[in-house]
Amino acid sequence: MTRVYDLAGIGFGPSNLALAIALGERGDSPLDAVFLEKQQAFGWHRDMLIDGATMQVSFLKDLVSMRNPVSRHSFVNYLHAKGRLADFINLKTIYPTRLEFHDYLSWAAADFDDQVRYGAEVVTVRPVEDADGRVGLLDVVVQSGGPDGELATYRARNLVVAAGLRPTLPDGVVTDGRVWHSQELLTRLAGLPAAPRRFVVVGAGQSGAEVTEHLHRKYPGAEICAVFARYGYSPADDSPFANRIFDPAAVDDFYAAPEQVKRMLLDYHGNTNYAVVDLDLLRELYRRVYEERAAGTERLRVLNMSRVTGLSDEGTHVDVTVRSLANGETERLRADAVVYATGYRPVDPLDLLGAAGGYCRRDERGALRVGRDHRVETTGDMDCGIYLQGATEHTHGITSTLLSTTAVRAGEILGSILGTAGRPSVPSAASLKGAG
Repeated sequence: MTRVYDLAGIGFGPSNLALAIALGERGDSPLDAVFLEKQQAFGWHRDMLIDGATMQVSFLKDLVSMRNPVSRHSFVNYLHAKGRLADFINLKTIYPTRLEFHDYLSWAAADFDDQVRYGAEVVTVRPVEDADGRVGLLDVVVQSGGPDGELATYRARNLVVAAGLRPTLPDGVVTDGRVWHSQELLTRLAGLPAAPRRFVVVGAGQSGAEVTEHLHRKYPGAEICAVFARYGYSPADDSPFANRIFDPAAVDDFYAAPEQVKRMLLDYHGNTNYAVVDLDLLRELYRRVYEERAAGTERLRVLNMSRVTGLSDEGTHVDVTVRSLANGETERLRADAVVYATGYRPVDPLDLLGAAGGYCRRDERGALRVGRDHRVETTGDMDCGIYLQGATEHTHGITSTLLSTTAVRAGEILGSILGTAGRPSVPSAASLKGAG
């Protein structure tokens, strides 16, 4: 007999890890779950674990605390388990380094190794019809070992898609040995054949600034050219009132708002997350530019109001053409590497759902219709639940792909699958499986 899972999760990053934790804490109604992850081991933006780079969210917005502050999978309990709780308190910060937070995620993920199939890339999802033509099960087809690897099928009653983000590049740009997206940074740097003389970094957001700072610090003999269309780096708005856009209650407000209000909110508060830079990092880069100019050794160059209009790989280097948007003049730079820190976009769930996607309803713009409980609206003959973690900014707001509401969202999805009405309440410590 084919094993039928109550829940199959596509992807095992922070979102589905938070769901696995929430599931494990509901000892009263356990579900049989499996998570399918294409990476060979747990990892979250490994190649951007730059020394000293910090999170942009509080450690309290971990995998659990906003949903269940007494969970044993909290960041605080991680610190306690590692013997660093007092030391972290003495730092007097709410922002751990990205490297430490990644270690926290890996620590939590290790508890669910028996539920995760690593190295399993989802190829498609096939609806399973019964004798009456209704779809009560979904077959998730995965491939292991590359394009010629073996296929396996996992059958489930519910599907939670948390496929993460896909890097974006300008039209016509193709990555190679000397042209990279920032998501590959540390691996690519390790493979450079010789001491570099010049880097070009494209992008004005947090990743672009972090890459620029890292390269400038790590390679003291290299020139770093930061290229972007803005006049200067823009600071992220992390003021208290603006930050309320990341609260769980803001998801309710956004979901209930008319479409024009949704667009207005995204426009108003895009500067809390998109193409903006932490103010301390921004000031540090400006300080370095100023001090180098004062010393007459300009090694960090900011080419603002500019765009890269041409790349030519010459084997030993890349010829980069940069055009000024102010006067149209061009400059050619001989670079050892070009790093595009040009952001990400959510993976389209329909790219993974295959024939099952045909049962999903869409709005007038072609976007998936999604309920407040994160369940995709489907046709009447589909009984399976298809849930989205991410790819719901159009319905649930700016936190769709961020950590801020991950813990709460996991509880909402689990509550929906279990048939719980409304947002699940926080259970008491005594009722939790393994709580501490």
